[in-house]
Amino acid sequence: MRVVVAEDLYLLRDGMVRLIEAYGHQVVATAATGPETLAALLKWRPDVSVVDVRMPPAQSDEGLRAALAARGEVPGLPILILSQHVEQLYARELLADGSGGIGYFLKDSVFDADQFIDALERVAAGGTAMDPAVIAALLSSGSSHRRLGQLSEREHSVLALMAEGLSNQAIGRRLFLSESAISKYTTSLFGKLGITDDDDGNRRVLAVLAYLNNP
Repeated sequence: MRVVVAEDLYLLRDGMVRLIEAYGHQVVATAATGPETLAALLKWRPDVSVVDVRMPPAQSDEGLRAALAARGEVPGLPILILSQHVEQLYARELLADGSGGIGYFLKDSVFDADQFIDALERVAAGGTAMDPAVIAALLSSGSSHRRLGQLSEREHSVLALMAEGLSNQAIGRRLFLSESAISKYTTSLFGKLGITDDDDGNRRVLAVLAYLNNP
């Protein structure tokens, strides 16, 4: 797996590079500013990239805007945002193109190396990996999509955990339900969201994007 790491803090950037390579992946480029990030993403078109939100020169949202620009040029380019802050507007923009390969974690929520690498690999595979705090922020407006409003409370819970990137087995453990029960809930919520077996792409990704990109 070819990875670009975009982080302005040297120690954190170097630590991520060492960690990613220790798990057998290749870091093809690093970046410390927004412009460097965009250039590296477009040049290397990596299997996945780790991008910080706030980077030089202005230390505002250069990293996230570089990620958006890169996905505009290369649709579906897999990107894992790793930040201290939730930028709701730009996070919604990342989700708005309707393709997977997106992750958004708060730095304080990454507790171990396995969790980080697992999220990176899920995003590289075209899936989603969302921090629960990011999910809460994106849904904090209280608005409701017509189809989302049809979901039961349990289906909402299942879909929220799906957005974190959990498998049916892991969701079942979290909710103290059997895997077969979770499978029934996912089938039901797919139907209510209008996502069928004939849809192109991963049904789980489509459901998560509908959930998180709630207008």
